[in-house]
Amino acid sequence: MNQKKENIRTYSDTKLLKRIYRLTDNYRQVFILAAFLSVILAPVSIIRPYLVQYTVDNHIIIPDNEGLMIMIALLCATLMLEGVLAYIFTYSTGWLGQSIIRDLRVKVFNHINSLRLSYFDRTPIGTSTTRTINDIETINSVFSEGVITIIADILTLVFVLGIMFYTSWPLTLVCLTTLPLLIWSSIWFKESVKKSFEIIRSQVSKMNAFLQERISGMRIVQIFNAEQREWDKFEKINQTYTKANIRSIFYYAVFFPVVEILSAASLGLMVWYGTSAVLKSELTLGVLVAFPLYLGMLFRPVRMLADKFNSLQMGMVAANRVFEILDNDKNVANNGSHPATNLKGDIVFEDVYFTYDQDKSASEISNWTLNGLSFSLDSGKTMAIVGSTGAGKTTIINILNRFYEIHKGKIFIDGTELRDYELFSLRKQIAIVLQDVFLFSGTVFENITLKDPNISLEQVIDASKMIGAHEFIMRLPCDYNYQVMERGATLSMGQRQLISFVRALVFNPKILILDEATSAIDPETEGIIQHAIEKLIEKRTSIIIAHRLSTIQHADSILVLDKGKVLETGTHAELMKVDNGFYRDLVETAYAQAE
Repeated sequence: MNQKKENIRTYSDTKLLKRIYRLTDNYRQVFILAAFLSVILAPVSIIRPYLVQYTVDNHIIIPDNEGLMIMIALLCATLMLEGVLAYIFTYSTGWLGQSIIRDLRVKVFNHINSLRLSYFDRTPIGTSTTRTINDIETINSVFSEGVITIIADILTLVFVLGIMFYTSWPLTLVCLTTLPLLIWSSIWFKESVKKSFEIIRSQVSKMNAFLQERISGMRIVQIFNAEQREWDKFEKINQTYTKANIRSIFYYAVFFPVVEILSAASLGLMVWYGTSAVLKSELTLGVLVAFPLYLGMLFRPVRMLADKFNSLQMGMVAANRVFEILDNDKNVANNGSHPATNLKGDIVFEDVYFTYDQDKSASEISNWTLNGLSFSLDSGKTMAIVGSTGAGKTTIINILNRFYEIHKGKIFIDGTELRDYELFSLRKQIAIVLQDVFLFSGTVFENITLKDPNISLEQVIDASKMIGAHEFIMRLPCDYNYQVMERGATLSMGQRQLISFVRALVFNPKILILDEATSAIDPETEGIIQHAIEKLIEKRTSIIIAHRLSTIQHADSILVLDKGKVLETGTHAELMKVDNGFYRDLVETAYAQAE
C-alpha cells in the first residue's frame, strides 16, 4: 500500500503546444473563427475610449446636442458589437475545449483498455483515473484561457499602447512608469504559481490513488485495526496538497493587490501630469477623460496575462501527464490477421520462457516464471494443473489470453501460432472463471451478458438452468433484473461464482479455464459448483487450476509444475503410482489433513 513516486516523461513546451493544437484538427473551422475573433476584438475594444475622447472634445466642450446624440448612438452600437463578438469568442473557445477533451477522454480510455496488464500491475488505479478525468478536464484551460485568449490580450495591449502614444506620447510615458514593476511582478507570480500547480496536480493523483486503494481494501484495514495508521498516511498526503494550495493562494493574495497599487499609482501620475498639461493647453480634456479608460484596458490584460499563463501551464502540465499515457506503447500487439473461428481447441506450449518483468530482454533475465515449459492438450480434453504457489499455474492462463507476451518459445492453438490470431476473436473463444469473481454495478442479466446485445434473456435462462443457478437467481428480488452492488457485495461467494459460470457458458467458448474456481467455496455449495463445472467442460478444451483434489482427479491429464517447469504429467492413477512423486505426496497430505 505504499505510495510510489510517479515517473512522468517530460516533453518540451513547444512540442506540447504543437501536439495540443493538433487536437483541433477535427474542429478547424471553430478554431479559425476563435483565432479570427481574437484579432478583431483588439481594435474594436479601443474604439470606445476614442469615441469618448472625441465626444468630449467636439460635442460637449463645444455644445452640439445633435452631434452628441449621434456619438451616443455610435457608443451604444460599439458596445453591442463588442459584446456580441466577445460572446461568440468566449463561447467558441469554451465549446472547442469541451469538444476536444470529450474526444481525448474517449481516446485515453480506449488506449488504457489496450494496454498490457503489466501497466496496471505498476500503475495505481487512482493515477489512471486522475489522468483520464481531472487532467483531461484541466487541458480545457489551454483553449478557454490559453494561447488564443493570450494572443487576444497581447493584441489588445499593442493596440492600446499604439493609440495612447498616438494621442499623447508624453502622458503615455508618464503612465508607463510603473509598467516595469508590473512586468517583473507578473513574471514572479507566473513562475511561483507554476511550481505550486505542479505539486497540486501530483498530489491530486496521489490522493486519488490512495483513496481508491484504501476504499477497495477497507475490509483488510478494519480487520487489522489499521484505521489510525491509514489516517496518518492520508493526513501527510492531504497536508502536502493543502500546503501547495495555500502557497498558490499566497501568491495570488500578493500579486493582485500589487497590481491594483501599481494601477492606482499609474492613474495618479496620469492625473498629476494630465491636469497640468490640460491647464497649459498641451492636452485636451477629452484626452484626460479617455486615458483612464485606456489605462484600465492596459492593466487588465497585463494582470490577466499572468493568470492565463498559469492556466495555460496547468493545462500543459496536465497534457504532459495525459500524453505520457498515450505514448505508452506497452499495448498488446494485435498484428495477427487469422480469425479465431471454428476452433477445435488443440493447445501446444513449445519451450516457453516468460517473466513478469516485461521491460527486460531475454538475455537479461535469470529468474524465469516459466522456464522452458512444454506440454500439449488435445481438443475436448481436460487438463488439471497443480503445483505450489509461484509454480506458474496462473501465468499459463495470462499468456494463453495474451495479457502478457512471452519472451521465448511458441504457443499454438489448432496448429496456428498464438500471435497470428486476431486478438479479439481469439479472446472471444477463451473463457476464464476466476477465484475472485468481479461483478459490476448493474443487474444480474447485465453481469452475465456484459451488455452484449447478441445474447438474449432466453439464452441466459437456459444456461442458468444447465449450470444450476436458475433457482437461486429466481429467489432474488426482481430475479434477473436484481441490482448487483459494486463487486457483488450483496451476494455470497458461491452465488457470485455461479453467475460467473453462467457468464462463461453463454459466451460459448471453445477453450475454458478455471482458476481456483472452488477454493473459497463451502462444501455444501461445492456440490452445486462441481455440477456446474461438469456442464461447462463438456465437449470443451478445459484447463483447471485447483487445490481441491475432487475437482481435478477426474481430469484427462494432470500437469504438475514446479518453478515454471514440468515436474510430472499423467492421469491421476498414473501419478499415484510414482514413488515419492510430488503429486502423490500432495494427495496423501491432503487426505491426512482431511482425516
